[in-house]
Amino acid sequence: MKKLLLSLITILTPLLTFAQDASTSANIDATFKKYTGWFVDFIFYEIPFSETFQIPWVLIVLIGGATYFTIYFKLINFTGFWTAIKVVRGKYEDIEKHGADTLYGDPTPNEDENIIETIRDDSAEGEVSHFQALTAALSATVGLGNIAGVAVALSIGGPGATFWMIVAGLLGMASKFAECTLGVKYRDVGPDGTIYGGPMYYLKKGLGEKGMGGIGKVLAVIFSIFVIGGSFGGGNMFQANQAAAQFVQLFEFSNPNAGLYFGLGMAVLVAIVIIGGIKRIASVTEKIVPFMAGIYVLAAIIILVANYHHIGDAFALIFEGAFSGLGIAGGLIGVMIQGIRRGAFSNEAGVGSAAIAHSAVRTKYPASEGIVALLEPFVDTVVICTMTALVIIITNYEAGFMEYGTEITEGVEITATAFDTVIPHFSIVLTIAVILFAFSTMISWSYYGMQGWKYLFGKGKITDLVYKFLFLIFVVVGASITLGSVINFSDAMIFAMVVPNIIGVVLLTPVIRKELKKYMKAINKKKEAIDSGADDLTKHL
Repeated sequence: MKKLLLSLITILTPLLTFAQDASTSANIDATFKKYTGWFVDFIFYEIPFSETFQIPWVLIVLIGGATYFTIYFKLINFTGFWTAIKVVRGKYEDIEKHGADTLYGDPTPNEDENIIETIRDDSAEGEVSHFQALTAALSATVGLGNIAGVAVALSIGGPGATFWMIVAGLLGMASKFAECTLGVKYRDVGPDGTIYGGPMYYLKKGLGEKGMGGIGKVLAVIFSIFVIGGSFGGGNMFQANQAAAQFVQLFEFSNPNAGLYFGLGMAVLVAIVIIGGIKRIASVTEKIVPFMAGIYVLAAIIILVANYHHIGDAFALIFEGAFSGLGIAGGLIGVMIQGIRRGAFSNEAGVGSAAIAHSAVRTKYPASEGIVALLEPFVDTVVICTMTALVIIITNYEAGFMEYGTEITEGVEITATAFDTVIPHFSIVLTIAVILFAFSTMISWSYYGMQGWKYLFGKGKITDLVYKFLFLIFVVVGASITLGSVINFSDAMIFAMVVPNIIGVVLLTPVIRKELKKYMKAINKKKEAIDSGADDLTKHL
């Protein structure tokens, strides 16, 4: 406990100095825009296919990759859904721990061999369960992108943006499966059992196996830099910004630096958790994620039930807007870009971030965690983002608090207004949910960024402390500046991660297919054993 307190004092003392030196939030905002604007412009540079058809180049990479994975793995997004539910429930835990060869005498190629340059053997190394890995990754994706991000998308792209968010979510399920399978396949395990995994490892090792070691190392370094930036941006500042906005609005604080002080308080809470590593993060997120998601979804269901007569009209607006543009600037392409951009920002499929959390799972079969991971975009985007969009569209019919095509400045406030129209004072509950969403996302993203930091600068207590200090600084910065600069930088850093990750995953798809076949063969062997009654012989293991 003394070491924990000493670490907190060491990390947070400079934050207090920072708060005193920052004269106004406006100064922080202006400085931030000055130094990050060029990067944002580059990442979202639009390729002009014609005078009216322009699309950011990074979205082409993202959606192109997701479409390719969907086709290559024969619609794993849908065919693997029920299997994913079974895996999370622990139905195949025995074969994942011992292997089908041990339990049922079913040797498979490479089953007893070491994975090149990675974990000591193919046994069920890992730090967390399937459910904990899923909740840790979901805590990073189910966040304010589902609340504030959806409102932003609707304000710019209209109801039609919802359709393209759903498309992005469905396609993204295949991307999550692919990258998280590789995350487990090429992870490292330290002498103390600590897991080190993610795109930087499978880019280096996986491409190294294919004779492209030089390219793999370069891509791994580039990804590590971007994941650190992503942890400071979308995984931190955006979350702190919107949590602070909702908190300040609810309690009507007039102090211009109220966000700054809120950020300091949030930084203290984040520091307490992130010092404990992935095990503590997983133990916290497995409790927070189901609770906060449950509250939010239940409230959305209540509103939809109360306005059931508008649901059909809402879907009509969504489909009409998706293919017509409904007068939105940029027309159909503008609506499509907003929906896909917000959907991808929310579920992070193809970004590679989730592979870092999933790599820590306990299993012999990498594809088992890939299958679990495909649930994330479905829960995050297809379910929660869609429910948020429906609530806003339906309540906006009569309340008229949003004008489609006019970009809003505060996403959370719009969503809170939508909920308050049906459930008076729900904004109080939403504030709590927002803070929990933000908190869980930040602690998970701190782990992602830390893994990139360790890959670049080595594994040690000093390097850990430096990263955590910087991460907490950005909690305060995020709570102090405007949504516009935060959301642009957040999008840019997260989308930048897509490029090295998608390149590597596309090149390694044959490896993923091999792992999928191996796992499905093990599952089929178990089913055959159960049918024949032989499974009773393995219960002592």
